[in-house]
Amino acid sequence: MEEALKQSPSNLVKVVLFGPESTGKTTLAQELAAYYNTHWVPEYAREYLQIKWDRVQRTCEPEDLLPIARGQMRLENEMSAASKDLLICDTDLLETKVYSEAYYLGYCDTELEQHALENKYDLYFLTYIDVPWEQDDLRDRPDKRREMFDYFKAALDTNRRKYVLLQGNRDERRRTAIAHIDKLLAMKRFTNQDLQQLNTLGISAEKAAEQIAVFKQGIRAVRLEHAAVVGKGIVRLNETDQQRFKTRYRGELPEKLVLKFVPASGAASRMFKVLFEFLETFNPESDNLEVFVEQPKWKGLKQFRDGLSDFPFYHLVTARIGSDGMGSGKELYAFVREMLAPEGLNYGFFPKGMLPFHNYGENLSTPFEEHLREAAAHASSKGTAVLHFTISEAHRPLFENEFTRICERVTAETGCRFEVSYSYQKAATDTLAVTPENEPFLDQEGNLLFRPGGHGALIENLDEQQADLIFIKNIDNVTIRANQPLLTDWKEILGGYLLDIQMETFNWLHQLDDASKATIDIEGICRFVETKLNTPIPDGFTLWEAEAQRKFLHDCLNRPIRVCGMVKNEGEPGGGPFWVRAADGKVSLQIVESAQVDLSDASQQELFNGATHFNPVDLVCGVRDYKGQKFKLIDHVDSEQGFITDKTFEGRNLKALELPGLWNGAMAFWNTVFVEVPIATFNPVKTVNDLLKPAHQG
Repeated sequence: MEEALKQSPSNLVKVVLFGPESTGKTTLAQELAAYYNTHWVPEYAREYLQIKWDRVQRTCEPEDLLPIARGQMRLENEMSAASKDLLICDTDLLETKVYSEAYYLGYCDTELEQHALENKYDLYFLTYIDVPWEQDDLRDRPDKRREMFDYFKAALDTNRRKYVLLQGNRDERRRTAIAHIDKLLAMKRFTNQDLQQLNTLGISAEKAAEQIAVFKQGIRAVRLEHAAVVGKGIVRLNETDQQRFKTRYRGELPEKLVLKFVPASGAASRMFKVLFEFLETFNPESDNLEVFVEQPKWKGLKQFRDGLSDFPFYHLVTARIGSDGMGSGKELYAFVREMLAPEGLNYGFFPKGMLPFHNYGENLSTPFEEHLREAAAHASSKGTAVLHFTISEAHRPLFENEFTRICERVTAETGCRFEVSYSYQKAATDTLAVTPENEPFLDQEGNLLFRPGGHGALIENLDEQQADLIFIKNIDNVTIRANQPLLTDWKEILGGYLLDIQMETFNWLHQLDDASKATIDIEGICRFVETKLNTPIPDGFTLWEAEAQRKFLHDCLNRPIRVCGMVKNEGEPGGGPFWVRAADGKVSLQIVESAQVDLSDASQQELFNGATHFNPVDLVCGVRDYKGQKFKLIDHVDSEQGFITDKTFEGRNLKALELPGLWNGAMAFWNTVFVEVPIATFNPVKTVNDLLKPAHQG
């Protein structure tokens, strides 16, 4: 064994820039070394071969490979000894092996090959050929860039090397590389105690390190191109199409496994915010209620007081306190306290799904019950409706008791059986907190601090569901039963539209897979991808090789599909539909929240404020592929669309990370279709006073 080819032992993180010539490796290696204030290992072959060219005007020959390899390892070992945490390698012996085999009919010196496979690196960055070719004395295959790239990729795949493909412009490549290097450095810093804690929580060290990298890089604001509008991103269906899609949905429903997925986590305390503040601020012994409610700050309280007798829980509360609550401030105070206090009805602890929303005389109905009834109307197959609620573990007894209380009655009234299941946000989706300096935050016991990952963590709960079609709707978005026929109509329309899009998608995918077809209707597929799936075709696509076109279109088509109802913007809160440009330049349809946009940018704020529609969280999802296999939904999340917030713990400042929102970044890489639906289908209850709206008054 030749010692000159052997890698010196080291605890460094080592990464390799790997790929064909003229793909930006050296430039990026220099930039990364400068960014991390560390050393980089240049490509010895360039120095060696330039000297040879200048001397005899000849390029690389087989007898040059071992001297090149020895020189390369000498440089790497020297730079390794001089580095502290990280070493950037512009190349390695595996690259020399690739060139040897590519140029010399598969030949490679056995010593070189042995060390090329034995030497270890933490990560390879495979540089793509989407940068211009730059000619020099040594580069000689501008017409075979794709062939050479395939050689390099095959070498990594065959030898099971961990790698990341770098594409796009210099900034995009650098940002991607830095994110992955930050993750590797963070993993190196975890102690044995840290690793044991992560293992107990079911969180991989790689995942925790990735979150640290996100804190360090920050989260890029979503870049709005323009709002989605009817005719350009939003579909408006005429009556004929509405009826056609309803008929299709009803016709296929008996053969489909349909699920209603309802996010229902958390207490309703924010719904009663103004009432909690009233209890804290108002002195029932001395304050004058009439003067109090006329202050601008207490506009919500005044609306609550004026509409008191119209709330569904009004008679329930007055029966308990022996007063109508509508006289003095003392009576209103007693009414609110009975509603919210633990010794009273304790509505401040309840989840929204368990609060009385609608009064039908003999029965008070919760959102939980209304969702059962909705599912019976539009999502039942063969007499059974299947629902899944994501809840807080502490609230499960409330949901189970409510189901037991109402099941027999609702089953009798709807003629439908119900299968109800529950899940909680998983501890494994909690996110690591960091200090303001982006180091892992340790509590007083020296343990890593984790916080709930937020709403976006529910993508894992959704991923576990077994269904063909999944309807998603928030727990508080319900209405009285008199309005249910309209809801049912539009649920069926959206479901039928999804089935229609899905069938055509599957047909095109089967055509792309059919090797017996002499020709594939590439033009027809492109038209469908652009007009129905809202995915722009790249410039110059018609000049691509046939196999590259097929791969691109296959990737565009073979994704989960969501059809989202969009209502006209009338000032209600909620994310809006926009065309968004990603970091790699690709444009797609997304549901965007205000927190994702840089509203300090006047042009971005103008675009956001100019949205004609917004998202009522009314989705139907197709989560199986054209072969009937369930997509792995967590593979379609854009991890860069989370949120970083400032918090405190034990009196110390920290930064917390919320995962990409369930229908925002968590579904960023789905195929997305927006359909205009009536505003009457959207009836959320964000504050207690929303229950006074006609949609909630029987």
